[in-house]
Parts: sequence; structure tokens; C-alpha cells
Amino acid sequence: MRARKVIAAATGVLVALTTLTSGASAITSHDDAGRFDRPQQGFAAPWTTLRDGRAKDVNLDPAPIKAAEDFLASWTKPDATGHPHFSGAVGLLAHDGVVVDRYAVGGALRYADAAGTELPADQQVPMRDDTIFDMASISKLFTSIAVMQLVERGQLTIDTKVSRFFPEFATGDKAAITIKMLLTHVSGFDADPIPSLWAGYPDIPARRQAVLDSPLKNKPGTTYLYSDINLLTLGFIVEKLTGQPLDKVVHDRITAPLGMVDTGYNPPASKLGRVAATEFEANPPRGMVRGSVHDENAWSLGGVAGHAGVFSTAGDMATLAQTILNGGTYRGHRILNEQTVRLLLTNYNQQFPDDSHGLGFELDQPWYMGALASPVTAGHTGFTGTTLVIDPESRSFAILLTNRVHPTRNWGSINTARQVWATSLARAMAVRPAVGKDAWTSTLGNASVATLSTRPFTTHSDQAHVSFFAFVDTEGSTDPLQLQATTDGVNWQPITLSVSGPGAPSGDVTSLSGHGHRAWWKATGVVPQGASVSLRWRYSTDPNYTGRGVSVDGVKVTESGRSLLDGERNPAALIAEGWQLSSR
Repeated sequence: MRARKVIAAATGVLVALTTLTSGASAITSHDDAGRFDRPQQGFAAPWTTLRDGRAKDVNLDPAPIKAAEDFLASWTKPDATGHPHFSGAVGLLAHDGVVVDRYAVGGALRYADAAGTELPADQQVPMRDDTIFDMASISKLFTSIAVMQLVERGQLTIDTKVSRFFPEFATGDKAAITIKMLLTHVSGFDADPIPSLWAGYPDIPARRQAVLDSPLKNKPGTTYLYSDINLLTLGFIVEKLTGQPLDKVVHDRITAPLGMVDTGYNPPASKLGRVAATEFEANPPRGMVRGSVHDENAWSLGGVAGHAGVFSTAGDMATLAQTILNGGTYRGHRILNEQTVRLLLTNYNQQFPDDSHGLGFELDQPWYMGALASPVTAGHTGFTGTTLVIDPESRSFAILLTNRVHPTRNWGSINTARQVWATSLARAMAVRPAVGKDAWTSTLGNASVATLSTRPFTTHSDQAHVSFFAFVDTEGSTDPLQLQATTDGVNWQPITLSVSGPGAPSGDVTSLSGHGHRAWWKATGVVPQGASVSLRWRYSTDPNYTGRGVSVDGVKVTESGRSLLDGERNPAALIAEGWQLSSR
């Protein structure tokens, strides 16, 4: 089970990981810290160890982060439905090796039953920084890392056929399934075992066999379909090659070396007081689930499975995230080599534009990555309400852990909260002006419009030109920035632009949209002739997802070498609605 996107992100970008280049690890300079408009190349220095600090210590604006905290707090309170979106949450944000925010709100244990009857106050348990959460499908990342460790040891490759390990895969279309297909969810399996393992089979051996006997829904390699069967199978392969149960492999090869002391399967009774409750289940009749894996199929396998079962804290997950940013090492303990981490974060699903996927890690998913999304941003979510977003280009990560299924999975989606939390970190980072001390900036929400207009001016020929710089980080073509002109104050027409800069569109365009390039562009166009000409930059967003936003700077209109408008010298020549001047 997992929380899945409602509408696919329209990014239009199909690239493999290019920013994590080969060679020595890069060191972030002080000038780069807190910059969204200066993407980093290479991994962080391998000795980067997380430390707590303030947002301002790494040149971040604390205001967006505080606003996101307030948003999370509001979602722990009942709304018009009579219940909150989630019982409680723990959030963690880090940039450039500094944990800039740890935030806990609401309750780890709050309800007595599926109807949402609140426990007496003295029986409730508040969230705290070290609350332990059922990570649900984020468990898949641990299985994927364990698989890639076996690749490093030469025990298999990503192109190895699964039939090498299990005869059940040796016939029909299943014979074509490879390790890579399982890791990228293009194997052809259905989303979940049918019937459910817990309901359809008498014991663990029968349930494991049912996974291996699962029929295909699609021909391998032809369709992306997120499937728990993929990672269940990979978990079995890990066990077969190591001769050890999956939980021991994950402990010995991942969590213990990294010092993730609160991460593992089936948390011990001694830690129950710190575990967030999940759902009150009547079928199967488990009552209020706390300290046992929520996923019924993983539960039926004894709590240890390739697709679910890991419990962890925000602090431990921060260690894993920084390990990825460091290229596979933390505090001198290497769990993967740098080349393997590059493979984890390379898009193998270019034929499925909305479902970019590395080896285990999802890539470029604005529906939960928010404004941190880019072609190289990696992460995963969990059905219980957990989220991990890792942005290599800004050396940042956002972790949001909630128990959104407590006391029931039927209280709705928390994807907006996921986006808000990740976006707060993106908007805390600076986009420095292209010229001068400030730039016009707009950071709209969904389904909104902002306009930046010039006061009327006169052109005497068709030789007048406009030039400006634009920073455009949006969802994509559905959230465009367009320069328009009018000669009568009523009818607006787009101006055709020529654009240059990293990631800029080729050829002439009538609107600007960009996702993940994080660089200023230079744009020029021809201004129409008229006695009363006005220009306006119109930024509009659709109902779903937004990026960090757009900025316009260095606006100039000239005719035959004569200046008609200079936005730097005379900002009052521009009229803003939904825009503001910002030095960052």
C-alpha cells in the first residue's frame, strides 16, 4: 500500500542523472549555501556530518519554514469534516549539512477507535522529535540498497533475470523479468498480491509462494505499474543470496554501520512508548495497531518484508538522506560506493515521462516533492503518511513523518502537506537578483494569476525591443510565464521571445516554463509600435502543484539605441499584482 499521486506531474523533462558527475566529491562554498539558483554538482564532501543549526546559519530565510510549521499544526486540528487531516507529525529539514528545523506537533497516540473517539488526555501520547514511525513503503528503499550492495559484491547485476533464483519465473513472459524491472516497477505485476496474503493463505510459506506465483497484468517492460510484488520478490532474493533474513541484512549492512539505532523491523517492546499508532483495524481484527507493521501483507509475513515493515525516526532517516548526498558514506562508514548511488538516482523510466524512477528511488515527483522537485530529486512516500525528499542540487532534504492513518485511512490525502513541507525549504533558499539589488518575484499557489505591468510608453517604429532576465521554476508548461503587449489597454497579445541560458528553450517561444534547471535566462523580443504601449508579465498556475516560482529582473525597453523604459533605474515604472521586489 502507498499514498500515490492524484494527477501526474507534467514536467516534460526526460533526463538521466547528469549533475552527479564522476570524479572527486565537490565541496560547497559558503557563497553557494542557501542558494536555489546555483545547483551543486557532484556529491557533498564524504565527511559531511549533520549538525543542528539555524536557518540563517546557512543563508536560509526562516519565514517559509515557520509558515510550513503553522500549516502542519493547523492540520492536526479538526476542520469542517469534524476531524483533522492527521493526528500528528514530525518534520525535519536540512541544508548543506545543517539540520535547520526539527518540528513535532500533535499526537503519536490520540484515538481509541476507528470512529475517532479521543482518548482521555492522560492516555494520549504527544509527538516528539524521536517518535518512531511505521515507514510503510519507504521500506522499499532499504531493500533496494541491500540489492545494490549485492550488485557491488558481484552476486548479481541489475540485468540478471529473476528466473536465475526462482523457477516460478522461468516460463512465459515472466522469464523476461530482470532485477532492474523490479526496482523500477515495470515488471508487469499487478499492484498487490491477489488475494491479499493475510486473507488468502494459511501460513508464511504459503504466502511467500503466492508472491512468487503471482501472474502478470502487463507484458514486462511495457507499462509502469507500482507494485509491492516487485519489492517482495527482491526481498526474497536478498535472503536467498545472503542466507540471512532480510531484517538481519538491513541491520548488519545498512542501519548498524550508519548508527541508525531506532531503525528496523518489529520494534522491541522497550520502545513502544515512542511508537506512533496507526490504524484501528477490524479486518483483520487487530484493534489499534501500534508497534506492529500496519501493512497487512507485511504483517502476515511476520513483520519483515521487502515492501514494508521498517520503523524509523526523522533523525535516523536524516542520516540515510545525508548518506545518499555524501555518495554512500556517513561518519566514515560506507554502505555504497559513489557509482552505485549514481545508479540509484538515474532515471531508467524515460519511456514513462510521469513516472521517473531510479533503482528503488522515485525521481521528480512534484505531487509530494513540491518545489524541491527536479529531474534529479529523489525520494519515496509511505501509505501511513511518511515522506522522504532528497535534493542533490541544493544538498538538501525534507522529511515529513505523520500517522495519517490513525485512527483510519479514510480521513483523506495529506499530499498537500507533503508539498508544503518540501516547498518551504525550496522557498527558504535564495534566488539572487540577476542584476542590481532586487528582482520582481512571484511565488503563487495553485490556480492563481500574477501580473507585472509597465506604465504606458510610446514607440515610433517596429524597431523597439524588450529585454529582461527570467528565473522560471514551475511545474512545467501548465504554469507558464508569458510576456504580453497591448496598444489599446484592452487586448493583450503574447510577444515572441528568444531565450538563452542553461536549460532555456530553443527557438522562438511565446511563453516561458521551466522545471529543475534553476538558472537565470536572458530573454529578448520585439515591442509593437504604438502611442500607448504597455507590457505585462503574466504568471499563471493550474490547480495542481507549483514550483518555487518565477522572477523577472533587468527589464529594459529600447528603440534605436534610446531607452524607453529601465526597470532597474525606475522600479515605479512597473505595476505589480502578485509580485514583490525581493533581494533573495
